[in-house]
Amino acid sequence: MISVLTIGLVLVTSLAIGLYGVRAARSASDFLVASRRVNPNWNATAIAGEYLSAASVLGLAGLLLKNGLGTMWYAVGFTAGYVAVVALVAGPMRRSGAYTVPDFAEYRLGAPPLRKLCGCVVLVIMLLYLVPQFKGAGVVFALVSGTPYWVGVVLAGLVVSGSIAVGGMRSATYVQAFHYVVKLGFIAVPAVYLVVVAGADTRSEALHPEWGTRFPESTGVEFSVGTRFDLDRPVTVTDSSGAEVRLAAGEHTAEEGTEYVFPAGAPVPHPAGLPDLGGERWSTPLLDTGGHPVFETWSTLLAITFGCMGLPHVIMRFHTSPSARVARRVAVGVIALLGLFYLFPTVYGLLGRVLTPQLVLLRGTDTVAVVLPAQAEPGAVGTLMTALVAAGAFGAFLSTSSGLLLALAGGLSHDLFQGSVPRLRLAVAVGACVAVVLALPAQRIDINVLVLWAFTVAASTFCPLLVLGIWWRGLTLPGAAAGLVVGAVTATGAVGWSILAEVPTWLPGVLLAQPAAWTVPLAFATMAVCSRLARPPEWAEHAVLRLHSP
Repeated sequence: MISVLTIGLVLVTSLAIGLYGVRAARSASDFLVASRRVNPNWNATAIAGEYLSAASVLGLAGLLLKNGLGTMWYAVGFTAGYVAVVALVAGPMRRSGAYTVPDFAEYRLGAPPLRKLCGCVVLVIMLLYLVPQFKGAGVVFALVSGTPYWVGVVLAGLVVSGSIAVGGMRSATYVQAFHYVVKLGFIAVPAVYLVVVAGADTRSEALHPEWGTRFPESTGVEFSVGTRFDLDRPVTVTDSSGAEVRLAAGEHTAEEGTEYVFPAGAPVPHPAGLPDLGGERWSTPLLDTGGHPVFETWSTLLAITFGCMGLPHVIMRFHTSPSARVARRVAVGVIALLGLFYLFPTVYGLLGRVLTPQLVLLRGTDTVAVVLPAQAEPGAVGTLMTALVAAGAFGAFLSTSSGLLLALAGGLSHDLFQGSVPRLRLAVAVGACVAVVLALPAQRIDINVLVLWAFTVAASTFCPLLVLGIWWRGLTLPGAAAGLVVGAVTATGAVGWSILAEVPTWLPGVLLAQPAAWTVPLAFATMAVCSRLARPPEWAEHAVLRLHSP
């Protein structure tokens, strides 16, 4: 109950702060970029709050528990992306005077049809990014309240769309700054406390050096889906009827709905296809889920770092600054705030390996940050820590969703249909409804997989457009259009194929699951080669010069 009350307090406060910005949203400039008068400190905190999504709060800890230490490269990439933004994008984008990425495309290349194409790409990226936010909200709310998964999804959609539709960017700024403080405090305090508690936990000491490979106490496991797993030694478990069942060493298959209670000290079953918890593959500091660790790590870093430069809601934020110099200063502040936050999600993943290894078996690793406090410290203190983490996680969903819905509304109304403020507000509601519908069947997909999909599409489309558009006057309309189409089709198709369909045996699965290593260079090359086939307009040099002039 205390978790539900804490989440409710965050929701009510978010709505109240959002309503505070109603009086300021009277024009498209007010709604989309807060009339370019956002305080730099507020802006940096709001951007950090917006950027720290479900992938950072839940997904990073969950993937670390499931796939190993190499997952920490995600945190490196998420932060390094803003270094690239500072160096290549922030200042010139602010000087362009555009509200959105499609605005910039029309300014740089003078073609309204390209603006429409960019608007469609915005919709794809934003929906791919919104789905995991609402999915995370549904999972966390179901975990702490016992309600069905869809209740949390719908509740998050209603709160976010309501607070943004009434106040626009100024409301989003206040809400997202508040959520960064909530996330940092509500994630950091339990993490520090858990480190202290786990260090003195006699259950962990008794299991050393087999941490994470044995259950620290009697543990019930309910298989929500059919699962194949291996046991390294025989074990006697209790089924749902209370009867004892002897499981021999080797491979087993548990049907959907099967329930087993494993005794304390029993080996943790190892799901097929995943690295052994604490094993050599798990401990290697490279991403390795498909047998190609160097390629997978490089491709993931490329997707996240370059994808940050192409995320429409990130780029839109810099247009709220009064000048290009302030925009760069804001981006540097964001890097510091992100670096501080990413110290803590790894704590949950590493402690989860010791105290909640069964989450890997249950395919519920995204919930490790919420489940861990009560597992480490049963009783009132653990319940309070769980409530704080759940509220911090909900803050992550709400703040990121706010920025995503604003960018989505801009793509729908401002870029595709040239709408007024009422239409922008309608676009927020429509975008939220579509995202909620898509999130309902996504419960079993890892949050970071969906987020990486969005980053890959952004890295393969808007990143080449912005980098070449800002730094190369030779970019032309045919080149930009061809690169956008090739990047969007290859990135979306490859990752979608790897998630939704069976990968052919003759094709390495990592090329589809982690395609940024080839889709990003392909998009850059397509833009460059096709641009060479046409002459840039005479005013292209002046347009580029304006982006770099003080």
